[in-house]
Amino acid sequence: MSWFRRTPPDEPTIAPEAKGLATPDDDLYALFGIVPTATSGIVLTPEAALKVPAVGSAIRVISEAVATLDVHVKRIDAAGNETPLPGHPALPFLRDAANDWTSGFELIRDLVIDALSSDVGGLAHVNRVRGEVQEIVRYQRGIVSVDFDTATGEPTYKIDGDIQPARDFIHLRSPFGRSPLTLYRDAIGTAAALDRHAARLFGRGARPSGALKFPKGMGEDSVRKARAAWRATHEGDDAGGRTAILYDGAEFDPFTFNSTDAQFLENRKFQVLEVARAFRVPPTMLFELDRATWSNTEQMGVEFLSYCLEPWLRAAEGAFRRALFTPEERADHAVRFDRDDLTRADLSTRSTVINSLIAAQVINPNEGRGWLGLPPRAGGETFVNPNIQTAPTDAQKGTDG
Repeated sequence: MSWFRRTPPDEPTIAPEAKGLATPDDDLYALFGIVPTATSGIVLTPEAALKVPAVGSAIRVISEAVATLDVHVKRIDAAGNETPLPGHPALPFLRDAANDWTSGFELIRDLVIDALSSDVGGLAHVNRVRGEVQEIVRYQRGIVSVDFDTATGEPTYKIDGDIQPARDFIHLRSPFGRSPLTLYRDAIGTAAALDRHAARLFGRGARPSGALKFPKGMGEDSVRKARAAWRATHEGDDAGGRTAILYDGAEFDPFTFNSTDAQFLENRKFQVLEVARAFRVPPTMLFELDRATWSNTEQMGVEFLSYCLEPWLRAAEGAFRRALFTPEERADHAVRFDRDDLTRADLSTRSTVINSLIAAQVINPNEGRGWLGLPPRAGGETFVNPNIQTAPTDAQKGTDG
């Protein structure tokens, strides 16, 4: 059988592209969970990338921030008002336990971790019996296969080769259909290379402190003995600070660091910034505090919610909505994460803000008490300014009554 197709005389003959394990490309690497890098010479698996402190910290801070938020199921009316539905059957799977061995917190956290570290994204199967959700199972990587239509991007899900309905899968993916570990693998690979070099440099002495120089005519046996004596005296954990004694004209020539070596820490700090850019995480959240101040740290926390977490929250809400609601419920039901958990300030600041909103009659006292987790009190539904009013006016009574 020929590898070439038969063509007219005026059309060039083209050989089909052959791929194999001997010459793998990026797609074949990704099939086995391996992320090759082009510049650092390091082949990164997702597990190896997570060992880079900045990468592991960025993925943890995003996934755990999403998972710690309270989850609600709400009904949306025609005017856009949202009413909580605490008794909705899908809510316990997100708040309490997704199945007998996975909590709702772990499910959400691991879905975001998978989306940040795998091109396929985070996948969880919604097991239904007679149309009702019984459990949500996040399978390990490789159990669920996903094929995307090249024209529309529509996914087809398979478990052990059997096609499953798309509505039974919670599927959370990164932008561009590629995880940050793939898109920014060179920057992460450079960070990993710096980490490895630091371990060799300070752990096993990758850079020698100097060299022993022996005069010509010194026999090989004498050189070997001198070198062994030097190592026994001056190398090892407890050998620092000993006086060097040289024989037979031997000299010790110390090595000095060049400018690149002296800036090694600066190079490592820059890679932390590169990882922060890749994951859209403020550097202060990766404990890079060189330029941190009280004011810009608070501002970066707000930007973390707006520009990093909010897109993930919207994507997660959409993924849960597609998989957990019936077609009829999707029209007016939604899953919502409570963003207030991330924007809460200290008690003094919150009290000042709540008091100002009540005084401006934007909220009533019971709504303010609700923000503090306190139960409502009698008469607290009335909009009054407590700074100038001690009781509702007749007009307010008529409006409220």
